[in-house]
Amino acid sequence: MKDEYLKIKEQKQLAPNIFQVKLQGKSVREMTAPGQFVHVKIQPGIDPSLRRPLSIADVEAEKEELTLIYRTEGRGTKLLAGKVPGEEIKVFGPLGKGFPTDAVKPGDTCLLVGGGVGIPPLYYLGRQLAEKGAEIITILGFRKAEDIFLEEEFQQLGKVIITTEDGSRGVKGYVTDAINQLAASYDTYYTCGPNPMLRAVEETAKGPGFVSMEERMGCGIGACLACVCQLKDPDSTSGRKYRKICSDGPVFPAGEVLI
Repeated sequence: MKDEYLKIKEQKQLAPNIFQVKLQGKSVREMTAPGQFVHVKIQPGIDPSLRRPLSIADVEAEKEELTLIYRTEGRGTKLLAGKVPGEEIKVFGPLGKGFPTDAVKPGDTCLLVGGGVGIPPLYYLGRQLAEKGAEIITILGFRKAEDIFLEEEFQQLGKVIITTEDGSRGVKGYVTDAINQLAASYDTYYTCGPNPMLRAVEETAKGPGFVSMEERMGCGIGACLACVCQLKDPDSTSGRKYRKICSDGPVFPAGEVLI
């Protein structure tokens, strides 16, 4: 992992409060594992005091280009949205453990299930799975039609099913409604999104799977314990153990984390 100033190549808005920034720098060549994240320092000084953890949406190693997609929620991400091409931001990474893909074979079917800003890391994953010869089915969940982003990009990888809570596009309801209606079978599923969605996907999806957790983080390297989660541990008296999402995750086998 490296801590490097990356130059902004492109900044654009994809949907209400959703932005995409493309960055360039030598450390991007190390970002080979889908599901990892970077810790972004928006500007020099102590305001904002903490870096922002942002998942890696895509990497073009030959161009040394990194794509991040983020939602503007607090001061840090709003400052980031105001940055323009030519400016630099400091990026520390890659961090964490990403989605395992070694067991996927050509011809396997992989189900990707994402909601909100949990969708971006699934795109880099989907690209790598497609390169391995896997069939890709993607279910993307949004609140309403105007919130949809990355639909065309995922369509280039395989079948895409959109769900909206208000029914303005695709399947009305949640991603789990689309999973229940899915006629095709799949060998492995991968999911990323808010905890209620992850919990519901684990209860609905079949077969082995992997979940990527979203969490506020302080240091991003396992030192501050701000992102501790609980895992099932039948060998302990409490029935649980603790792990850090930033360094032990953010990806865990489905069913392992107490969500």
